Amino acid sequence: MIIIGSGCAGNTAAIYTARANLSPLVVVGHEPGGQLSITSLVENFPGFPEGIDGPDLVENMKKQAETFGAEYLHGTVEEAELSSRPFRLKIDGEWHETRTLIIASGASARWLGLPNEQKLIGRGVSSCATCDGAFYRERKVMVIGGGDTAMEEANFLTRFASEVTLVHRRELFRASKIMLDRARANPKVKFLNNTVVDDVHDVSKGEVTAVRLRNVETGKTWDQEVDGFFVAIGHIPNTGPFKGKVDLDQDGYIVSHGGARTNITGVFHAGDVQDRVYRQAITAAGAGCMAAIEAERFLEAEGH
Repeated sequence: MIIIGSGCAGNTAAIYTARANLSPLVVVGHEPGGQLSITSLVENFPGFPEGIDGPDLVENMKKQAETFGAEYLHGTVEEAELSSRPFRLKIDGEWHETRTLIIASGASARWLGLPNEQKLIGRGVSSCATCDGAFYRERKVMVIGGGDTAMEEANFLTRFASEVTLVHRRELFRASKIMLDRARANPKVKFLNNTVVDDVHDVSKGEVTAVRLRNVETGKTWDQEVDGFFVAIGHIPNTGPFKGKVDLDQDGYIVSHGGARTNITGVFHAGDVQDRVYRQAITAAGAGCMAAIEAERFLEAEGH
């Protein structure tokens, strides 16, 4: 079988299917290790009372899967033929066949594309308040976005931060009224409308110290001191090769047909590629387990 993705979902699916002697081949993808590969300290994954670095956690999962015989292929799926079995996947120009497929390719955070943004990910720049909010107790943070996710992240961060500044490029918000009202009623949340971020500092210090802001109406620019910078402008599910083949919603997330099943018999989903709500390492791992068990039972029913 083939598993697409090497984050928590893909690696957990690999552990379970390898132990079941299903000979899983894990396609690593363009983001090896998934979102955790750009996360520093993970404090909310059960079993690690002192926390564990994100890259170490996924590497441990990979080693565990390899112990049971899982194989890893560095490459990216370019094309998928799922109309008949065996399924065929084109990975970096080469075709591979499989009886069953688990899509665990995840969702990539949308970033602003600032000059220093990528250099400071995990050093003050984050796309997940639930993951990193606890690091900012009594500190100043900034949230970028205008939708429900931004409002939710801003409210969540007020549990820890002394001050949360919510920056939005327009006057009006996309967020639902109830989420917007909740954020506006929170005394710790300050709003900066009609404002964009030009860059984030300070790469030379290896941490976020301030943000360069610009008012889109007046053109005025200024630096504002912050300790944490949270980008909340959505995620992009990595489902490009499956468009028109697997049922996707309007945003490109896989539509579940119960459990870990897709609309195609023998093709299963796991993790952030389908989950637009929780997006946690532990829920992705759980989903990987579900997909693996369903794939194993599917093959058993076929007599393999």
